[in-house]
Amino acid sequence: MKIAMFYHSLVSDWNHGNAHFLRGVATELVSRGHTVQIFEPKNSWSRANLVSESGQKPIQMFREAYPQLESTPYDVAQFELEAALGGMDFVIVHEWNDHSLVRGIGEHRARHEHYKLLFHDTHHRMITDRASMDAYDLSHYDGVLAYGKVLADIYKQTGRVRRIWTWHEAADTRVFKPVPSREPEGDLVWIGNWGDDERTRELHEFLIGPVKELGLKARVYGVRYPVEAQNALADAEIEYAGWLPNFEVPNVFSRFKVTVHVPRGPYVKALPGIPTIRPFEALACGIPLICSPWNDAENLFTPGKDYLVVRDGAEMKAALREVLETPALARSLSEHGLRTILRRHTCKHRVDELMEIYSEIKA
Repeated sequence: MKIAMFYHSLVSDWNHGNAHFLRGVATELVSRGHTVQIFEPKNSWSRANLVSESGQKPIQMFREAYPQLESTPYDVAQFELEAALGGMDFVIVHEWNDHSLVRGIGEHRARHEHYKLLFHDTHHRMITDRASMDAYDLSHYDGVLAYGKVLADIYKQTGRVRRIWTWHEAADTRVFKPVPSREPEGDLVWIGNWGDDERTRELHEFLIGPVKELGLKARVYGVRYPVEAQNALADAEIEYAGWLPNFEVPNVFSRFKVTVHVPRGPYVKALPGIPTIRPFEALACGIPLICSPWNDAENLFTPGKDYLVVRDGAEMKAALREVLETPALARSLSEHGLRTILRRHTCKHRVDELMEIYSEIKA
């Protein structure tokens, strides 16, 4: 099957976690013999920031890590849809695309019935930026892939699309897998971006504060950390290491004893049941995980066995101490979480689901 995918960026994961899932899904599709063509805008926001910060080296690193994947850059004002979509069987358009492109692909689909067309939503903008999302013309799309049931329900309420499926993100277990333990470099590592003041209070309560009070040796990776955030890390004696390519994450996890998940506010308050991709990846790497409050409304995991959940900073401090001082607990969390990922939440599982959705549309 020939598949076209329109996404913000394949080659850059700078503040762009969706690239992790895209890479995993595309790799799985290619491994099954499908032809996958990925389109991304020239000088996308993520890629432009990555190159500005680190030059062309990260792009070359991506190509070496994913030699089977490539993308076609385009200028939306000059994009030839007829040439791009001719002969395709299946087209997926991510929500972080230009409104005119989303509309243009839909209008092309209305004139051509040789392919099926889906819109893929992996963000909280249906809650936080509804006007922008409502401006997408999905009238000619065959349906929407929503990365959580609560988001799928919102689409159903709008009545704007024909069909909606819940399609969660997952771990690319070709990349995210346990690495043999190395000499520890510290106690705790956190990988995540600071991000638009959506979890500033929570990061202080569940990460910076407990690390400082326990005197842990910790490291943080991520981008868009303002000066005040970097100062807070320094005050807690937490090393700030900046951007980390997704394919280096398993090696980093292998050098630390525990990690935490601190979801952004919109996912806690308005979109329960959407964990985002970070917990999937941490569990796939076999590192013990402790989460600040979030509601696993869809029963994707088994809280207490796959990971620990704490209600406040005091509980986080106690849980960190317990995991670090109790090897049996750390080992149990690591093993149970990994089993859950391998049983239910890999990109192989998601491609199976995608093929079932395609067959359902075709029927």
